[in-house]
Amino acid sequence: MAKKILVVDDEPAQVRLFEQLLTGNGFFVLKASGGREAVRIVHESKPDLILLDVMMPELDGWQTCGLIRDLCEIPIIMLTGKRNSEEDIVHGLECGADEYLAKPVGNRELLARVKAVLRRAEKPSKSENKNTKFSDGYLAIDVMERKVTINGEKIKLTPREFRLLALLLENADRIVSHQQVLENVWGWEYIDDVDYVRIYISHLRQKIEPDTSDPKYILTEPGVGYYFRSKS
Repeated sequence: MAKKILVVDDEPAQVRLFEQLLTGNGFFVLKASGGREAVRIVHESKPDLILLDVMMPELDGWQTCGLIRDLCEIPIIMLTGKRNSEEDIVHGLECGADEYLAKPVGNRELLARVKAVLRRAEKPSKSENKNTKFSDGYLAIDVMERKVTINGEKIKLTPREFRLLALLLENADRIVSHQQVLENVWGWEYIDDVDYVRIYISHLRQKIEPDTSDPKYILTEPGVGYYFRSKS
């Protein structure tokens, strides 16, 4: 059965271009011209992936992304003004986006990213399938249960944040290089997007570290990568 992709954009010409490209490559396309319509379609039709424009009237893409994340974990690719903009990536982290592409985007790049995100969604990382746990009284992680708590209170991580934390925990006390993180958390197509790792690590630290200026759990090996310290 063809994968369903929801295209959310208030520009009809842009929607037609995406529809032609995606249907021509075997996808089934759903369309929404605004955020509220997109949320309704997500609830009713459960697409496999969402292409979501940032600049829309009433509800912008970030607000729409947040509403969708309250419903489900369907992968979301944000169509932004500038690819790899740190501001856009942080916005995406806060609302739960999976990927960021600048408009106008080339057909080959769009298809490659769509396929990569779908493939990653279908195939959980090896780290997430392992019965890996950690607890020290402050932070507790149970990978199989997909549960992270701080002082007994559950915290919310996006799917990609959780995948990153699971990878680091599986390799506790061993350095995981930037390239290993990108390949395992994002996919080989992202091997040059090192900024993703730095920004996601920073955001993850804000959620789990007692003091982000002096990290206790996720430590940096300058110029190499990161590691999760399991021993005090």
